[in-house]
Formats: sequence, structure tokens, C-alpha cells
Amino acid sequence: MTAGNNGADTPENDDPFAYLYRSEGGEGGAQGSAGDGAAARQPGVPRTSYNQVRAVGQRQYGQQAPQQVTYGQQNAHYAAPETLPGGDRTRPAPANGGQEPRRGRNGLLIGAVSVVAVVCIGIGVAMLTNGKDSQDANAGKPGPTAGDKVDPSDAPTSKPAPGKLPKQDAGSLRLEGGATTAKDVPGARSPGGAYVAGMNTQGAAATWSLDVEAAGKYKLWVGYGVPGKDANLTLNVNGAADGRPINMKNFAHAPEGAWDKGWTRTWSYVQLNKGTNTIKLSCESGNQCDVNLDKVWLARP
Repeated sequence: MTAGNNGADTPENDDPFAYLYRSEGGEGGAQGSAGDGAAARQPGVPRTSYNQVRAVGQRQYGQQAPQQVTYGQQNAHYAAPETLPGGDRTRPAPANGGQEPRRGRNGLLIGAVSVVAVVCIGIGVAMLTNGKDSQDANAGKPGPTAGDKVDPSDAPTSKPAPGKLPKQDAGSLRLEGGATTAKDVPGARSPGGAYVAGMNTQGAAATWSLDVEAAGKYKLWVGYGVPGKDANLTLNVNGAADGRPINMKNFAHAPEGAWDKGWTRTWSYVQLNKGTNTIKLSCESGNQCDVNLDKVWLARP
């Protein structure tokens, strides 16, 4: 601008910032004067829209300003498209024109629990199916025979139940030294009422031969009868005499002389070997041998 033209060629009435406060509907200034050809702004009436503010030098004079969108009048049904693998999908905006509600934590938690449950169910089904298939595959296979070599993995995991321990009627024992069988005294617990008598003679003996599956300590039970008084015999196991005689007291509390009332039983520990063993009951010096024998048997301690 020069002194010659005094700014006559300058647009906007020599005010380059007039658009910042121009009234709506005209090119007038902020005061709305009649000389500007614009409608005057009514006092007390707020302005309803504003032109977009631009930095100095960016406005192109003589061009129409871009259309402004009044706040609160946006399209409530607008939804931005989302590009996803496999195609475009559009998520609609809320129908009430508000903001889209945020997804709660409950929904995410329920989804995660559902995924874990499905995985666990699948694993369980797979395990059951594999176990059944393994059983079906082994169903037709024959078991190992006596001549087969058993793999350690095929060996039984538990020990077999121990077999029954031996027992014997005294009448079937090997008798010697004057011992004999009799049936005179009633009440003996062996079949037919037979028992071993004649044990009151020194050297008389009844020997029992028996087999056991494992070496160890066992209880030797002896059924006997006394005439209302105590007795005892020497115990010999596999050729070795026990230093303490087996006790045969009058546990039945029978009156003296009542052989039929004195039937009872006693026991003593014995150490046996695996396989065959011998147990001998004998009348030796120092024993009280007035006793009849009806049964012998083993038990575990």
C-alpha cells in the first residue's frame, strides 16, 4: 500500500481481519453498519454460527467459505467403516444418537471363561478316547505264558495276597516215644474227636512237617486239654530246642481230674524258613506232661 492510492485497492474495506467478526448473513463489520450492506446484529441475540477462523494469509479472497456444521447437528446415523481381513464390515452407531457404549469387563470375562471351558472339555474327551482306544487295542492280546519273558513294565504292581497258612489235626502228626491217638475224652476239636494221648511219658513226641511261602516269624497255635492242672512241653523247631517250654496252663479253669472240661489253646512264636520246616512237641526232663493234643496251626503275628 502506497501513499498514492491510500489503500483503495485493498479488499474488505482496508481491514484484512474483517472476516473474523463479520455478522452472519453479510460482509459487514462487527458493528453491522448500513454502509456495509449487511444486516445489523440484534442486541441481546447470540450468534448462532461462526465462520471458520484461518491464519493470516490462508484465506482466498472472493471465494466462498466452506460450509460450517453447527455443533449438535451431526448425522446421528453415521458409522465409520472398519476394514477387516475378509471384507469390510460397518458397525452401526447407537440409535439414540449418543456415544457408543463401552464394553464392560463382564462380557470379556464371560468370553474368556467360555474359551477355557471349551479347551478343558476337549482335553477331557481326548484323554477318555485315548484310554478307551488303548483298552480296545490290548483286549485281543494274550497274556504272558510261563515261558515268556515279562517286561518290567508288564509286571504286577501289587503283591499277591498271601496264601493260607497250614494247619493240622494232632492225630495225623508223626508220633513217637509212646504218644498215641485216642478218642476216650469228649470235646476234642479235631474231626471224629481224635486226639494225641500218652504224652506224659518222657521221650513221647508229636512232630509236624509243614511248608511256608516266606521265611519269618509266625505264631504256633496248639489246641490241648489238661485235667484241671497246668502243663508244659518242650518246643523244637527245625532241630533246635527252644530254651523256654510252651506254656499249657489250665486256662479253662477245669476242676482237677476233669479232662473233658480242660480243652483250651495256647501259642508261642516260632522262626521258620521258606519251604519245609519241622515243629516237634515233646515231653522232656523237667516238663509237666499231663496233656492231650488235638490241633496245631500257624498264624501271622
